[in-house]
This record gives sequence, C-alpha cells and structure tokens, in this order.
Amino acid sequence: MQGANILEAHNQTIVSLEDVHKIYPLGKTEVHAVKGVSFSITKGEFISIAGPSGSGKSTILNMIGCIDTPTSGTVTINNTKTSGMNDNEITRLRHQTLGFIFQSFNLIPVLNVFENIEFPLLLDNKTKGNKKERQEWIDYLVAEVGLEQWRHHKPAELSGGQRQRVAIGRALATKPLIVLADEPTANLDSATGEAIIELMKKMNQDVGTTFIFSTHDQSIVDIADHVIRLRDGLITHNDRKSQE
Repeated sequence: MQGANILEAHNQTIVSLEDVHKIYPLGKTEVHAVKGVSFSITKGEFISIAGPSGSGKSTILNMIGCIDTPTSGTVTINNTKTSGMNDNEITRLRHQTLGFIFQSFNLIPVLNVFENIEFPLLLDNKTKGNKKERQEWIDYLVAEVGLEQWRHHKPAELSGGQRQRVAIGRALATKPLIVLADEPTANLDSATGEAIIELMKKMNQDVGTTFIFSTHDQSIVDIADHVIRLRDGLITHNDRKSQE
C-alpha cells in the first residue's frame, strides 16, 4: 500500500518556480544570479540541481527553503505561494513542510545524537504531549542512520560522516514533505559520501520524502531520478528518468 501511495504521489506537484529571477546588489552594479528559471518538482522525487560554482543552484535552494526571496517570479511550496508571507507564516511553512541538511551540519554541541535528532520535535506542539510516540520515532531514525551505539555521544565525539547522519535524522524528524540538502557530501571523503547518498535514497524510497539537492557531486546526479543543470543562472538541462 505504501508503495502505491508513493507512486501516486509522483503525479502531485509539491514545488514550482515560475519565471524566477534573483538579483543581488554589488556596489554600484548588480549580480543576476538566477535568470527567469521555471520548473516543477513532484512529491517523492529525488532531485539534483547541479552546476558549477556561481551557477545559481544554492540560490534556488535557498528560495525553495524560504531562506531567500526572489526578486521577481513565483515560488510555490505545497500549493502555497511564498511571496507576501509574513515571518510567522514562513516559520510555520519551514517547520511543517521542510527539513534542511547543511554542509556544516549545524548540530547543537551540548546535545547527544538522540537529542539532536529529537530537537525539532520539541518545537512542535503536536508531539510535545506524546513522549512515548516521539521516542519511538527517534529510536527508529537513530537506527536507520546507523548510530544506535553512538546515541549518547555528542557531536565533538563523532566523525564527519556520523555528524552528517545525525543531520539527516534531524531533517527527517518532523516527517517533512521536502528535505533540502546543500552540498551534503562536500565535506566528506568519497566512501562516506557514497554511504550517505545511499542512506538518503533509502529514506526517499521507504518514507516517500522529496529530496532536493544542490550539488556538483556526480554520484548524486547519477542516482537522482530528476536532474536540473544550471549554468550562469539559466537551466541548460531538465530531465526526469522514467518511473517504473
């Protein structure tokens, strides 16, 4: 049944960008980072937004994540247009719909593995009153990211790959519809990076979470089922692999 639901979800648009531009002031000049980009993402996709440095991929990811706003054009997340939203509405959208995986991990140093993964749920009124359910879900995530024997360790006691696994677990804690990952393998060795990619692909297939990557890592591009390539703020390639 879950597999059928995931297949059905592939027909539902969860993110769309329509004629999006992003211009940054730079002294007396302007930098046109994104130049009229339009594309859509459907639920359950594992998508790579790829391109060289300066191509606009991180800017696009930040606009999808409501960290930045377009100069013009429309960004729609789960049927909600982000333009005109106030700070409280943006915070609610991020918390209820989006999970983030950062290059620098951004873990809380004084919290252990379990507590770092659990932390986003403590901000959610829906789960504060159900401690048993919350703990069972975090136990599941700790196991899925392969950190059961390190569950009581703090970030300083973990390797880079282990910290990235914690970040993945934390991003999934609120069961977001979308996980955004900005160069998630950039600070990892190749073997650890491959293991992290496989873990995220497994979570994508098992849970049906939509993963959106900003990356120049070819191994992520190879495993993605939807690839968008950028150069100089423009889309040069937009291809979905056929879904069986």
